Amino acid sequence: MIRKIDIERFSLTTSKRFDGVIAGVNAAVGHPDMAEFGRSTHEARSCAELKSAVEKGLSKVGLMLFMQLGHGAVVRKETGRETPKVIRFIIGNPLIMKEMAKHVPDAGSYAPVTVLVDERADGVHLSYDRMASFLAGYGNPDALKVAEDLDNKVETLLRAAAA
Repeated sequence: MIRKIDIERFSLTTSKRFDGVIAGVNAAVGHPDMAEFGRSTHEARSCAELKSAVEKGLSKVGLMLFMQLGHGAVVRKETGRETPKVIRFIIGNPLIMKEMAKHVPDAGSYAPVTVLVDERADGVHLSYDRMASFLAGYGNPDALKVAEDLDNKVETLLRAAAA
């Protein structure tokens, strides 16, 4: 079966310097030791223990960094230039994913989410594909509510990083 999904992309552009935007995103997400995080979540024997293990790695906004990829650095290897500057952040919260996936299992395909920050001639762009748009076609209002809350968290984080 093939399902067509219409995706909404949240995007904003700022004149703030690239490094400042990257610092803003990094400051807004938790940075757990991923080896310890993996161990403690795997060893959790109950939902309460899992919740405790996850919450240790979350920021005030309730998100953590899973991975940061330097896409621009890969492209620059070929060009030898200082541009483009492109960073992909993989961020999320396993507890939020759980709440979506218990209603729509396919939500696990979209979480954690991607935030892309890239520098162009007109400024630094911050982009995010809205989780609610991924899940809208599944018709589950409970999953959609969780996804909309996640979208609000991410978009608030991006606005703050761009300010």
